[in-house]
Amino acid sequence: MKTVQCIAIISLILVVIADSSTSLPTAKVFAHLGENVTLPCRLLHKDSGAFGDVGIRVKWTKKDSDEEEDVLLSMGFHKKTYGSFEDRVHLLQQDSEDASLVIDDVTFDDVGKYHCEVINGMKDTVQEVILALKGSEALGVVFPYSPPLGRYNLNFKSAVMTCKDQGALVASYEQLYNAWRGGLDWCNAGWLNDGTVQYPITKPREPCGGVKNGPGLRNYGRRDKKSLFDVFCFAPAVNGHVYWLEQPERLSFYEAVQACLDDGAEIANVGQIFAAWKIDRFDRCDAGWLADGSVRYPITRPRRNCSPTEAAVRFVGFPEKMQKSFGVYCYKNQ
Repeated sequence: MKTVQCIAIISLILVVIADSSTSLPTAKVFAHLGENVTLPCRLLHKDSGAFGDVGIRVKWTKKDSDEEEDVLLSMGFHKKTYGSFEDRVHLLQQDSEDASLVIDDVTFDDVGKYHCEVINGMKDTVQEVILALKGSEALGVVFPYSPPLGRYNLNFKSAVMTCKDQGALVASYEQLYNAWRGGLDWCNAGWLNDGTVQYPITKPREPCGGVKNGPGLRNYGRRDKKSLFDVFCFAPAVNGHVYWLEQPERLSFYEAVQACLDDGAEIANVGQIFAAWKIDRFDRCDAGWLADGSVRYPITRPRRNCSPTEAAVRFVGFPEKMQKSFGVYCYKNQ
């Protein structure tokens, strides 16, 4: 009999805890790169005290696929920020129920999904907020990427870092789908930010899912994150400009890096050359070094000897870095 009573009491406690947790509808906030932005979050239980009270805990995290990054933790008057957010975020606290997060100097890496969790005893408020770019900065381009080692050499973690190194993020399903609708056709499977592996086909053919399957996204589904594939990256519109640096002689990779620095710029990365090609219609029929050690050139007007059949960022390869056979593309902030 006592056992039954204990089970009943435990069940009642669990119901109370479940009923005290409130999840709010997802909010979406838009920001320009470089500006400050506020992500909203409020404590709904006004009778439970204020954020200065020791008993209230506020935790902000950033969610990427199934991985979680700590942003800010507040307990009473003690607050801690983490990683790339350190000394760049704080709570707004316009009143005693306000747990909104202020992010200073928004970067492309800040874009994504955030969770705000406010806990006071058995009362729990959860708010999900999506931070997105607005205006022309919301424009961008999806591009496939293979590392210098060759195709299918990136696990999920290295795929995330690879895109970041190219001034980009791992693309979402929606971004890849829109790129496919815009004509992107690529036969190598790559990671997306939800942990799935997919690739876009506009021209069905035997080595790429077969001729019987129609055009669309070929989906391998969610894969073990230690598996090796390529990656699809998404790069935003560039704030500055990408340009071909006129030089009297061809350069090695190291000379190319220095030449851009001497011109008050930096060597362009792959995301920047794709964004300049797609959004700014940058067209140049000269092969040039980029920051990852690859050699590419952007063609928006297909013509003989310069990508005769399609507009594309043409890929020459990853030559030996001492080879003096190419020019360089530089990037300068405006």
